[in-house]
Amino acid sequence: MAPHHQHHHHHAPATFAYGNQSNQIRLYIFCILLNLLFVGVEAGVGFWQDSLSLLSDAGHNLSDVFSLVLVLIAFQLARVHPHGHYTYGLKKSTILISLLNAILLLVAVGGIVVESIHKFNTPVEVNGTAISWTAGIGILINGLTALLLLRGSQADLNQKGAYLHMVADTLVSVGVVFSGILINLTGWNIVDPIVSLIIAVVILGSTWSLLTDSLRLIIDGTPEGVEPEAIEKIMTATDGVCSVHHLHIWAISTTDNALTAHVVVNELERMEQIKDLLKQQLHAAGIAHATLEFETAGSHCHDHECQNETC
Repeated sequence: MAPHHQHHHHHAPATFAYGNQSNQIRLYIFCILLNLLFVGVEAGVGFWQDSLSLLSDAGHNLSDVFSLVLVLIAFQLARVHPHGHYTYGLKKSTILISLLNAILLLVAVGGIVVESIHKFNTPVEVNGTAISWTAGIGILINGLTALLLLRGSQADLNQKGAYLHMVADTLVSVGVVFSGILINLTGWNIVDPIVSLIIAVVILGSTWSLLTDSLRLIIDGTPEGVEPEAIEKIMTATDGVCSVHHLHIWAISTTDNALTAHVVVNELERMEQIKDLLKQQLHAAGIAHATLEFETAGSHCHDHECQNETC
């Protein structure tokens, strides 16, 4: 039986998905302070005018502040060096944080729905002008925050979550402005809880993908955007590779993907050259950490039920 060789591809600890780390930290701190200030203003006006739509939007904005804080924590945890019993460091905690963000948003949705139902039974007169002006400020703040977070939203699940929340909040604020205008024109105070329910649906929609993506990564499912069949085709198309089996792909963190595979080659002497080619192609396909075990054609793999076919 031909010898097996195992090779590991090591990377430096995860950093922010783009740009200078210090700039990123300052950006998130600025977004946190900006949104925290608005939450205070919106909640104050909501209590003053007894507006459920403003209070529910303020509650969701507060959850977005927590979301931004958790993103900062996630990146710091991802930078912890591997040690002791944590051979990948604490990178997996970034996935736990994205799941926590999704759960917090679902709790917020439940609270909004309960309060909306109560408001349907006991409508309260609200000041449509105050609601519209306050929510109008929210459009500017949420929109600015979403714009600032746009660039990093494609590189990391946590940043994607924060960006989607801010986009949803911008749309929600538009709905609240519409609610205030409609109340002023018609006097229909029931519009307030109706808009609150719409807000809940929007939040649920923006949260669902975050929840499902997080759950899939928690149980080591294949990360979004990575297709095992496509990865196998890339590997088998590499010069010198006969076939690939025992292919496994999972996420180490919200930014780093890993792969293990058995690679059957026709010439063991070319193993190092083939390995380098595979690592380059896998890295380009979004696999940062690859562990490859090489076998010759015709050898028997103890983990494989049949003999490897001849190239």
